[in-house]
Amino acid sequence: MSLMISFILILLALVIGEIISIKTKAIIPSVFITAVLFLVGYWTIFPVDILNKAGFSTNIIYLSMYFLIVHMGTMLSIKELIAQWKTFTISILGICGICFGTLVLGRLLFSWDMLLVATPPLTGGVVASIIMSQAATAKGMPTLAVLAVGMYVMQGFAGYPLTAITLNIEGKKLIEKFRAGEIKKITKSEKKIEEKKLIPPLPKRYQTTYMFLFQLGILAQLSIFIAEITNKVVSEFVICLIVGAIAAEIGLIERKPLDLSGSFGFFMTGLMAFIFGGLAQATPEMIKSLIVPFIGIIGFGVIGLIIFSIIGAKIFKESIPMAIAISLNALYGFPVNYTLTNDSAKALGKTDEEVEFLLEAMLPKMLIGGFASVTIVSVVIAGIFAKML
Repeated sequence: MSLMISFILILLALVIGEIISIKTKAIIPSVFITAVLFLVGYWTIFPVDILNKAGFSTNIIYLSMYFLIVHMGTMLSIKELIAQWKTFTISILGICGICFGTLVLGRLLFSWDMLLVATPPLTGGVVASIIMSQAATAKGMPTLAVLAVGMYVMQGFAGYPLTAITLNIEGKKLIEKFRAGEIKKITKSEKKIEEKKLIPPLPKRYQTTYMFLFQLGILAQLSIFIAEITNKVVSEFVICLIVGAIAAEIGLIERKPLDLSGSFGFFMTGLMAFIFGGLAQATPEMIKSLIVPFIGIIGFGVIGLIIFSIIGAKIFKESIPMAIAISLNALYGFPVNYTLTNDSAKALGKTDEEVEFLLEAMLPKMLIGGFASVTIVSVVIAGIFAKML
């Protein structure tokens, strides 16, 4: 398969997902449709290495990840990051709920070893999946090693539609209050008064694509350096988010630099393609042999997550749909949480102002929830569970 054919097929899957999401007002999320199309594609005409053939190499994907997370950080104020401690706590409660669902309720149907291997990937991302897969292989449990990988691949099929539903419920309530004047959006003039920069902005003539990418590269490298000298106690991706927020706060970089540079869409496309590329490992045989554990363990985990999220919502006075959406980040993380929130905002907002309002209200919570679960807590849980196996 040629470069252009591979690229066109990947973009076709993304476009179809987007169109269906728009037509259904995000009731059917774009990521769900695209994931199904990739799965069918890998079982039919997609070569296993379609991402490499289309030019989405591992290096460009990691570059995209670093740039996008720093960019997302610039959208958050330091005050907002500190204020999101409740979101962080709700996310951790959601993970506790997953563990309760799988390890307590799941014991009714599945073996202890199976639950130990499946739970960490369900609480986070690919790193937790790799840790448990390697642990199962080392113990001579090849089927459970496949389960660990498959759990990471398949959990999104539960997370995508559930998150779309909860974000739509939350978004509808927010937009009704906004239209009724009960919630006021901060105007641009108010933002300017509010944000006094320590470092004056660059003259407009120097605010070019190259300059923004250069600044993002410096900030991403600084984040990696901080992570390395602290022995990665905190993930470099979390540090990217914090560094981006601080840099924008003091005026070292403009807010939303990838939007200003016109390159946000390119980096996001590569990253989304990479996420769905993980489905190449989900063969029909794998899904057939593990379909009952997939459905059962994910089901028990989601039940526990919802119960604990409702408890968290009551404690921290958060809306129940938003609390559940925050916790559901454990099933996919960034960048899917951005796409799902964006889908919901675009579907519910009738004007650019309404879309921006919904993004400002929901996106920071979703981003923090994703980084709390996927990049921090899930890796810790995987390290503990691997030793228990």
